[in-house]
Amino acid sequence: MSATVKWAGDLRFDAVSDSGHALTVDGRKATGASPMELLLIGAAGCSSIDVVMILQKMRQQVDDVRCAIDGERAETEPKVYTRIRMHFTVVGRDLSETKVARAIRLSAEQYCSASIMLAKTAEIDHSFEIVESPIT
Repeated sequence: MSATVKWAGDLRFDAVSDSGHALTVDGRKATGASPMELLLIGAAGCSSIDVVMILQKMRQQVDDVRCAIDGERAETEPKVYTRIRMHFTVVGRDLSETKVARAIRLSAEQYCSASIMLAKTAEIDHSFEIVESPIT
């Protein structure tokens, strides 16, 4: 994997990944996410992908997964994340609480490279809720 980040003025940078996707990184958060926000987004996205894939392999009917993530940072430089909370809302039909918990645990402990890497400096807490999909 690779990417290119090019200065676009002020504290803005245009980033392009080797897969061709582009985004703006902004130290002032005016025109794009900050680098530290992108770390949280990456961890939440990585773990959410895992949770969907694992639940599908477990033959769970998943209709939606959302991950709300927030982090606390050290007060001194380098201001690494010291605590991160991830709360998953899993929507589906007849979902097993045991299987949802296992999918989140497998992501956290084995599959999600982003959150496993962040866990080297941060305590990461996971929680979840299950919402039954409406019958249509």
